[in-house]
Amino acid sequence: MEDLGTKYSGWPPPGIPIDPSKPFNDLPRLPPAFELDSKQILKATMPARIAVAELRLAGRDIPDQSVLINTIPLLEAKDSSEIENIVTTNDALFREASHADDGNDLAAKEALRYRAAIYHGAESLKSRPLTARTAIEICSHIKGVDLDVRATPGTTLRNSFTGEVIYTPPEGVDTLRALLANWEQYANTADDIDPLVRMAVLHYQFEAIHPFIDGNGRTGRILNILVLLQAGLLDIPTLYLSRHIVRTKGQYYALLQGVTQRGEWEPWVLYMLTAVETTARWTNMRIRAIRDLMTDTAAYVSANASSIYSWELIQTIFAQPYTRIGHLVDRGVAKRVAASRYLKQLAAIGVLHEEKVGRDKLFIHRKYMKLLGSDDHAFEPYPAKAP
Repeated sequence: MEDLGTKYSGWPPPGIPIDPSKPFNDLPRLPPAFELDSKQILKATMPARIAVAELRLAGRDIPDQSVLINTIPLLEAKDSSEIENIVTTNDALFREASHADDGNDLAAKEALRYRAAIYHGAESLKSRPLTARTAIEICSHIKGVDLDVRATPGTTLRNSFTGEVIYTPPEGVDTLRALLANWEQYANTADDIDPLVRMAVLHYQFEAIHPFIDGNGRTGRILNILVLLQAGLLDIPTLYLSRHIVRTKGQYYALLQGVTQRGEWEPWVLYMLTAVETTARWTNMRIRAIRDLMTDTAAYVSANASSIYSWELIQTIFAQPYTRIGHLVDRGVAKRVAASRYLKQLAAIGVLHEEKVGRDKLFIHRKYMKLLGSDDHAFEPYPAKAP
């Protein structure tokens, strides 16, 4: 039989359209029948790789990696959840992360589970490669329940405005497991494909398989980060990719559909490479802004509260922008009584804002929160002396 996929370098072959209302059990296995090293893709890969390398170096400029690990993945969680219409705010997220919530912000709780899933996925790479099991564990963390591949038929993806079915993913446990096994094999194949291009291919394939009853989009976006961690392009999960996707949501879904319906791999891969480059450069600037604000804050505290100043104290209020007394105690900055005094003094000179939360107190780093919530990377420096 003639290999149509190879002859026509894509899927579906001409004259054989995909019926979006029927399960796509014939989803082609990886690798794609398309040249992933086309001139355009190679041209776009180089600046994306440079941007990711610069991001990796920028992260190393902040010695306490918890400053980045506690913040960037949380912003990623917020935007990735927003793509699925789970909307929360930075304030709600960091308040929830500090355990100072009232228990009512379910969107913030779900976004925090997303961050926990990122941590779990990154940790799992230390003991095993990226696998289908990894994806199952990540989705289970996101949803807060133990999940496996979906066993019941009837899953469809619909236009949120018209209700029209735009895609019906494969169904049947055996089919889904076989597709995930192929996905896993491709994720760990040693060849000349650039990891950024591989990430783009794997992301499409995972979303096309759509193996879970819910959480596929968020799981797929975490897997993107893990592909780059496994390839050694990142040290920690700081590539804030969902920021770009949420801002180009229509294009993102249209290009996914273009691969399914017309085998248009190149536009999809180019989109993902642009997303990586744009996001890496933006995140690089954000990390440098955080570093500059840390330096400015340290100088201000040293000049205006020298008796309590230490670099460890500064790192703590950046690792925990909603700081509690226990945070300082846990990090060994001070005992409880001294920690309370330190935070109150930081509030007195305008670095933190004290807020009563039940029987406890929360100290909010507002200047830092404003920076994290802005689209640019500017902040108002502290004055030479406290007012």
